[in-house]
Amino acid sequence: MLYSLDDRMKIANAWENFISNGTIDPAHVRKVILQSWLRSKKYNVNPISIDKPILSEKALQQRIERRKAVINIAHPYLQNLYRFVQGSGFYLIFADEQGYLLELLGDPDTIERGKKTKLVLGANRCETTTGTNAIGTCLAIDQPIQIYGEEHYFKEHHSWTCSAAPIHDPSGNLLGCIDITGPRDKVHAHTLGMIVAAVDGIEKQMQMENTYNMISIVNNQLHATLESMSVGIILIDNEGIITQANDLAVSMLGSKDKEIIGISFTQFITYEKNSPNILQLNENIYDHEIHLTLPNNTLLNCTLSATLVKDRHGVKTGLVITLKEIKFVHKLINRMTGSQAQFTFDSIIGNSKPLEESIRLAKIAAQSPSNVLLLGESGTGKELFAQAIHNMSNRSDGPFIAINCGALPRGLIESELFGYEGGAFTGSKKEGHPGKFELANGGTIFLDEIGDMPIDIQVTLLRVLQNREVLRIGGKHAKKIDVRIIAATHKNLEEAVYNKSFRSDLYYRLNVFSIQIPPLKHRKQDIPLLADYFLIKSNMRIHKQVIGFTDEVYGLLTSYTWPGNVRELENTIERAVNVAQNKYVTLADLPPHLNKDFVNTPIASPTPSPVSSMQILEREAIIQALQETQGNVKKAAEILSIARRTLYRKLEKFSIDIDTYR
Repeated sequence: MLYSLDDRMKIANAWENFISNGTIDPAHVRKVILQSWLRSKKYNVNPISIDKPILSEKALQQRIERRKAVINIAHPYLQNLYRFVQGSGFYLIFADEQGYLLELLGDPDTIERGKKTKLVLGANRCETTTGTNAIGTCLAIDQPIQIYGEEHYFKEHHSWTCSAAPIHDPSGNLLGCIDITGPRDKVHAHTLGMIVAAVDGIEKQMQMENTYNMISIVNNQLHATLESMSVGIILIDNEGIITQANDLAVSMLGSKDKEIIGISFTQFITYEKNSPNILQLNENIYDHEIHLTLPNNTLLNCTLSATLVKDRHGVKTGLVITLKEIKFVHKLINRMTGSQAQFTFDSIIGNSKPLEESIRLAKIAAQSPSNVLLLGESGTGKELFAQAIHNMSNRSDGPFIAINCGALPRGLIESELFGYEGGAFTGSKKEGHPGKFELANGGTIFLDEIGDMPIDIQVTLLRVLQNREVLRIGGKHAKKIDVRIIAATHKNLEEAVYNKSFRSDLYYRLNVFSIQIPPLKHRKQDIPLLADYFLIKSNMRIHKQVIGFTDEVYGLLTSYTWPGNVRELENTIERAVNVAQNKYVTLADLPPHLNKDFVNTPIASPTPSPVSSMQILEREAIIQALQETQGNVKKAAEILSIARRTLYRKLEKFSIDIDTYR
């Protein structure tokens, strides 16, 4: 706003009257100025001298640091404006929201002149200290304003004209203002407009930076989310070009340092009969098994899921691809379905020499990658040994898959062992099905009753053992597997080879490390220990409190031949606990066929000593409780009816590693 000389004289008179006697002249003074004068008077501002202190250097720097972000943005705008007014006696100022001057540009002589009215860095120009002025009044009313000459409350400012506009952050909070101050006779009508335009640019740049920061945060969150996933994540556009991928996906595709960004994902896909056309998908797909060809020409067997990405109009813009290696999928399935070995060598009860020799050999086998062949009668605990070997091996974290080769129908055994592709035969699942060897990848497969495997299936099994790869029924690509094989049989395989019912080449492949599991009749001194253990186990299972056996029962159990071995003994004890009406199992509680030829003569228990027997029983009871609770100390202590602290002491006493059962 520009005033004529007559207007200026009227404003000057109005100021004199207001200062001297408080008279208000609304006819010649703008309403916004009169309101500011009234506020200034209320604040007891001295219109003749400014005696407010200047900020110390430390306090000034603290304020500059607090508003550093907006100052950095505003500084180029101030410099640009200064180029237009340089040499004309103008100031360019940035003040914070409390009116403190934090940035000041001007000619040296102009800056020197301003010191007389304390117009310096660290000074305060809010209305409470200086009265009506562009900086203070702009901040007070939160609007752009130009204060001309005699409109200033402080008399020394009557020779200046100031124009200021407030600056707000993207949330609308007041951050400060920009001001241009110069001689009143040199001000231009467009001066305020220049300041408003500069502030508009500053606020828009702050909005842009705020948006950029938000996008950056979202991108960082997205990146962190992608990298935290236990699956490979790939983003592709409509042309199949990879635009983003997490480190796991990069590694899965045989690349490094994001080298796959910018190349086509489709070049990795080995299209087969049931493979989806990634670029033509119009709906999401989940866990579709697919083969990817890596740069070194090896195949990656994985499941692929694809989720459509659409813009706000619902138009497809790309896909999010999720890759999971089959072996890790199978490992998770095995863990969730309980395909894990539960028993360790601590679970094997007995101290007879034949058993100890079998355990010694089995522990050696556990440290070797060689195939193991367990030989022994039915019920001797061959799977118990197999699980113990697995749990002591370097594959203990992997799956343990057991399959009874003699229990499967002949028509299903091949598909169960080796799997099949979708549509391989009538009634097959359209998505196909992995075989036991695939599910056991990274772990151990236990082939029980291997001697009952059909001769034609033995040929395929031999090929798997030789090549360490599996070809599904109806499949075109063999899948590499890493599986430790433990086989078991109650048959005489050498005799089966001689009779042509078992292939000799398969026999020699399996019979790398054979271990004979002794029948119960050859380890009779273990029978009382086993009987006591099964007594405790049966009590817990059927909630009874039978505390032991009579000497006659010990004698009968020890003298019996046990054709069903340990399995038969366990079943016998469980039946006896069910039947028993007293605290001790008597001969009458045993199955009739055990009593048939037994003379009722007391036979002393062959246990080494009462103390060692009780300690063995106590140790085995603890192990059983830990197995049943998967290593949960609290639950195990409840089963044993002892305090947790007591259980911890006993774990240390018996050297039981609780992590084995978790």
